Amino acid sequence: MSDPGPQGLTSDGDGTRAVRAGLPEPVKYEPTLPGPVFAAHFHLPGEPTGPYTYGRDENPTWTLLERAVGELEAPGEDGVETLVFASGMAAVSSVLFSRLRSGDAVVLPGDGYQALPLVRAQLEAYGIEVRTAPTGGDAQLDVLDGAKLLWIETPSNPGLDVCDIRRLASEAHARGALVAVDNTLATPLGQRPLELGADFSVASGTKQLTGHGDLLLGYVTGRDAEAMSAVRRWRKIVGAIPGPMEAWLAHRSLATLHLRVERQSANALAVAEALRDWPEELGVRYPGLPADPSYAIASRQMRRFGCVVSFTLPTRARAERFLDTLRLVDDATSFGGVRSTAERRGRWGGDAVPEGFIRMSVGAEDPEDLVADVLRALDESAG
Repeated sequence: MSDPGPQGLTSDGDGTRAVRAGLPEPVKYEPTLPGPVFAAHFHLPGEPTGPYTYGRDENPTWTLLERAVGELEAPGEDGVETLVFASGMAAVSSVLFSRLRSGDAVVLPGDGYQALPLVRAQLEAYGIEVRTAPTGGDAQLDVLDGAKLLWIETPSNPGLDVCDIRRLASEAHARGALVAVDNTLATPLGQRPLELGADFSVASGTKQLTGHGDLLLGYVTGRDAEAMSAVRRWRKIVGAIPGPMEAWLAHRSLATLHLRVERQSANALAVAEALRDWPEELGVRYPGLPADPSYAIASRQMRRFGCVVSFTLPTRARAERFLDTLRLVDDATSFGGVRSTAERRGRWGGDAVPEGFIRMSVGAEDPEDLVADVLRALDESAG
């Protein structure tokens, strides 16, 4: 991780760290968070030995954001590096395609993000063996032998199963595999994969990290210099870089991350409890519910349980009526924003879920209002 300087805090609470992460050393009359640097090139007389040479390689606005994310993902750790990307999938691709070669084997979650089947097809086209396993029950252990990379998504999206990162990382390393964890749903305030033994923590900053549904961003954080150098090279080759405005907006948004995560996690639990107590059996999933199958492991490795709740209505028609009846919850994809959203996830065709499966992203509205809206929509859509 880059030297955080006097403003970089590594021993304070999550709220303090989120508010001050990545800020530069104070300079009189300068802003606390400098504005975005728009530059394709920089003054570069003589040998190119400075930190900024060309806009596809480095940007001062990225540097501050990368420092901030590193402080959140691995507070107090030296030698940890973060790289930001144009999107979450750009970050995912950078790890997979920089580490794997023809003849290698990789383990992917069989119940993960909807774009992973597309990734699998491309990996196989390059001669890479792709094995899959469900997230729950640490099933990855059964297909790990001989793999070069283990890709973990926990909690899984959209099913919200959880696996034991520490156990899987230990087993993977013993068998010669690196471990990457998709930390999108948890955020660094929910869990820190590097502390649990992972080699990479990868996430879409589009979601709760930035939280306003107004930008696309991704990042990779890792502690192995050689591996991160390969990721950096991949970013340079494919040009999967964020715009400076997006990077600046993301850094600005980090200041409220703790407030948003606390509120949204509490709201998600309230919604999950209300759904659990509804007279119909809805198959509610939320890692923070003590009766949830994921709770035992999640409570050991997560500090907060996230903003996503899932449940299943009996039919596609009922699910669509429910979504149409909601007033405070927008029918939209993605998750993590301050405004609540929900969708019938089966409409995309890439997730192995029932037709009536709902993924709800709980926002920062008043919990009483959200619960009332959800219960009213359930009642009115039943007819």
